Amino acid sequence: MKRQTQAIRIQAERSQNREHAVPLYLTSSFTFEDAEQGRAIFAEEQSGNIYSRYMNPNVDEFVEKMCMFENAEDGLAFSTGMAAIFGAMAGVLKSGDHVVASSALFGSAIQILTKITSKWGITCTFVDGKDIQAWANAVQENTRFFFCESPSNPGLELIDLEALAKVKEGKNIILAVDNCFATPILQNPIDLGADLVIHSATKYIDGQGRVLGGVVCGKKEYIQEIRFFARHTGPSLSPFNAWVMSKSLELLELRMEKHSANAMALAEALENHPKLNAVKYPFLKSHPQYELAKKQMKFGGGILTLDLKGGYDKVVAFSKALNIVSVSPNLGDTRTILTHPASTTHSKISAEDKTAVGITEGLVRIAVGLEDIEDLKADFLNALASL
Repeated sequence: MKRQTQAIRIQAERSQNREHAVPLYLTSSFTFEDAEQGRAIFAEEQSGNIYSRYMNPNVDEFVEKMCMFENAEDGLAFSTGMAAIFGAMAGVLKSGDHVVASSALFGSAIQILTKITSKWGITCTFVDGKDIQAWANAVQENTRFFFCESPSNPGLELIDLEALAKVKEGKNIILAVDNCFATPILQNPIDLGADLVIHSATKYIDGQGRVLGGVVCGKKEYIQEIRFFARHTGPSLSPFNAWVMSKSLELLELRMEKHSANAMALAEALENHPKLNAVKYPFLKSHPQYELAKKQMKFGGGILTLDLKGGYDKVVAFSKALNIVSVSPNLGDTRTILTHPASTTHSKISAEDKTAVGITEGLVRIAVGLEDIEDLKADFLNALASL
């Protein structure tokens, strides 16, 4: 079956009630027929549900769909996207290991690598993600993990994932890719050589700004290590959130096509506007990695950035002048959202590091929603005209 069919038809096993839609399994634990069955399931001699911190039919269905989308051997769900990122690292890394990461990362991911894992003797070298040779040069004898986003948050920097995967060939290095912006509809990092793919399912996977969640998919040997960590530390996804996101996956392909079409049209309408220093979108020919974007991604995605002339004061005025655009730190919603990274999602990053990844005081991230594109274009152009 094609992916869109599987997204709709993969379901948890029906109960005796013969339901068409999968029910919610809002239970903390599961019962055993007798003590012997309980022993056998705990000993892994027999399969079966034990406790929702370990497994749950709603969560299992969601993970199965995500593994299908990402062409992954196995997967694990988490309570949030950041829990998924941290869980992936904590599950496979140990004291003395070294990480190489792109400097263009979400702010909380940078905090994990600089202030949290460092407490356990795990070191990190940040590199210009676009520079594949820089990754190779940063490898040490104890390098165990490569981590990157492509496209990056918020600067839409792309990394040649196939070329990066070749850097780790013959080495004991795990390549983990945050695929949140592209989703598995636009890009499949495992097909390009990645070992793990991570999502903040809070974003496009849910798609309507309702629930929190995260997921890691990839090679079974690494997921098993991550699963051991997660089962005993408890960053589990709630069954209700898994149910919501599994249903959302049924429309992910249709949504991403529309997000991408709207974002492309808006980027074209705003490019070269006199009140803007720049418009950045992967499928604009002006994007410095346009050719890589066309090669690596099916569509350009739903995110673009605008750099307003006049800096933060103009950003504030612009945000007030917009009528149908929300101001929020989230993305991936049906509703278009404006975010000012320098003062919110990346506010704890040093000014020098912000400059290095193109986060200026005038930069706004636009997560383009599913509204009528003519309404969106009119709203943005009117707001710019008012400045």
